[in-house]
Amino acid sequence: MSKSSFRTAVPSLTWQGASLAVEAALRRAEELGIRVNAAVVDCGGTTLSFLRMTGAFAASADIAVDKAWNAATFGFATDQWMQLIGDSERLRLGLAMRPRVSVIGGGLPIVLDGERVGGIGVSGGTEAEDIDCARAALAALGAAEVTV
Repeated sequence: MSKSSFRTAVPSLTWQGASLAVEAALRRAEELGIRVNAAVVDCGGTTLSFLRMTGAFAASADIAVDKAWNAATFGFATDQWMQLIGDSERLRLGLAMRPRVSVIGGGLPIVLDGERVGGIGVSGGTEAEDIDCARAALAALGAAEVTV
């Protein structure tokens, strides 16, 4: 058996795509009159691109990265956490104790050609505004929004 038979094509997001996504999110934020931070991570949660608008909340920078990490590694939008947790008190308490877990909307997985390649996280506006900006990033990439 040759070594090439052990290789698989791993879908990935380029730095150019990641940059395009965060720029699209910030352009949407400008249209909304808000200041945000936006981050794109790969499927493993490694940051590929990050931009912070002048005047955006400094603390929101880490939140944006965490939202992107959640969306990329779990594969669903951050605002869907509570729906998935349901009435489970154990999950509610347990997840709250985990670093990086964010149940706040604004994190969306990036799915291209049916493959999850990363996540986008936006923070600094209201939850609805963050989601809107993240959706603008997906639209710029031609990515589909995923729901569970």
